Amino acid sequence: MAKPKAARRTLDSYTVKHINKTVRAGDCVLMRPSDSGKPSYVAKIERIEADSRGSNVKVHVRWYYRPEESIGGRRQFHGSKEVFLSDHHDVQSADTIEAKCTVHTFKSYTKLDAVGNDDFFCRFEYCKCEMPYNPDDLMVQCEGCSDWFHPACIDMNAEEAKRLDHFFCEGCSSEGQKKLQNSHTASKHPDTKVDTKRRRR
Repeated sequence: MAKPKAARRTLDSYTVKHINKTVRAGDCVLMRPSDSGKPSYVAKIERIEADSRGSNVKVHVRWYYRPEESIGGRRQFHGSKEVFLSDHHDVQSADTIEAKCTVHTFKSYTKLDAVGNDDFFCRFEYCKCEMPYNPDDLMVQCEGCSDWFHPACIDMNAEEAKRLDHFFCEGCSSEGQKKLQNSHTASKHPDTKVDTKRRRR
């Protein structure tokens, strides 16, 4: 008979002893890579969990990718400290956290007086297909999580996407399904909230 899975509880915060830093959900961190020859992984903590005794602490993270880790690879226009927020979620031991870091918006990054080892910036976000945002492509934004999606990745065509008044992705829909409210007056009001959603940062 299978052993019942031990109950786990969510922690508001956790102090990583070997760096003497307290982390919380929403913090960005550097995590130890499996290959010691690679740079630390950049991640955003989404949830912290521990077992009933408060040990075996795990962090639920969403990874940032460096340009060289993306499908297109590093390009000339990418900054040395640039990262992309991916749709890749994972669970890792809290002990693999090496440091806290900050992922700035592009605008706030350019205003830094000095860039430290723990400073990064993100001007692109990934669709769930893990391709970086392209301003020439039509994309729609979820009103819940602010993530961006190609129409084809959410089972829509471009014309359907242009007619949207509102869009909630599967993760943000209370029904657990895409919550789409198609406009019946799109022809009268072409400037809908979602329209082509060219990003302006």
